[in-house]
Amino acid sequence: MTKNLAGIGFAGLITAIAFFLSQTALAQSLHLSALTLAIVVGILVGNLFYSKIELHTAAGVNFAKTFILRTGIVLYGFRITLQDINSVGVNAIFSDAIMLIATFFITCWIGIRLLKIDRQIVHLTAAGCSICGAAAIMATAPVVKAESHKVSVAVALIVIFGTVCMFLYPLLYPYLNQWISSHQFGIYIGSSVHEVAQVYAAGGNINSVVADRAVITKMIRVMMLAPFLIALSYFLQQEQQGEKSKINIPYFALLFIGVAIFNSFDLLPKELVNLLIQLDTLLLMTAMSALGLTTRISAIKQAGLKPLLLGLLVCIWLVIGGFFVNLGMESLLS
Repeated sequence: MTKNLAGIGFAGLITAIAFFLSQTALAQSLHLSALTLAIVVGILVGNLFYSKIELHTAAGVNFAKTFILRTGIVLYGFRITLQDINSVGVNAIFSDAIMLIATFFITCWIGIRLLKIDRQIVHLTAAGCSICGAAAIMATAPVVKAESHKVSVAVALIVIFGTVCMFLYPLLYPYLNQWISSHQFGIYIGSSVHEVAQVYAAGGNINSVVADRAVITKMIRVMMLAPFLIALSYFLQQEQQGEKSKINIPYFALLFIGVAIFNSFDLLPKELVNLLIQLDTLLLMTAMSALGLTTRISAIKQAGLKPLLLGLLVCIWLVIGGFFVNLGMESLLS
């Protein structure tokens, strides 16, 4: 553990800088999350002078990208309860499930079959667009064994097109609200916008009812992360090794669900849960900082413009396809 301290400490310093920046008026006006800023600052530092101290910090930075990341994903479960799911009804559950499955396969088809993009970048992007943005990308990275620069490409797409959606949905609301209710519009946002922070911003710019439904629906999508990772791990291994291969279950995903279920019983004081959520944010930011430190801009450039086209096409699907899925769901279950 001692050999890891230098790297963890350096990643922690990047995290502190990112947190400070996230509190500025500019960052808050642009709705830039602390997680996003952590990887951005990490990339800047990593490309400017990190190579000079990398020999002394590599072990700790790698620890942050692995163990600290998995711990952060597990603690993410304290943000969710089963009561949240009950409050929005089955509309949200079905909308989320349909959008998750459809978005993942559409992204993979466009990225791998149509655009011929690197499979790992496509899988990471599909996970981020399908579930919960950067957190899902980070959780998927160890399952697909992705390199740091590929994770950064996927996160960049989430930031760009999630931000577009964040401003687009409030503009669409007056027109689409004639077709679906405010309750369902909140579910529409929660089932199709990339990041939790972006969902909150999009819903909050409409009204409190839409914002509440959107965030709860989004957290239901987050709960689907665990079964998604297990299924992805299974299919990737079958694809690589044949049907008789042993399934490598990402146990941190199961622990994440276990924490969410435990949190539903309200056994811990609210103050302690809030503290654990803050700790979780710190751990995920540290992992993102470490990820940024090991990302080289030259490697991102090699990905070219195709990932941007992928992000755009998936964004169009989320907006248009997401609306029709939610319109159909409201009509079916009303």
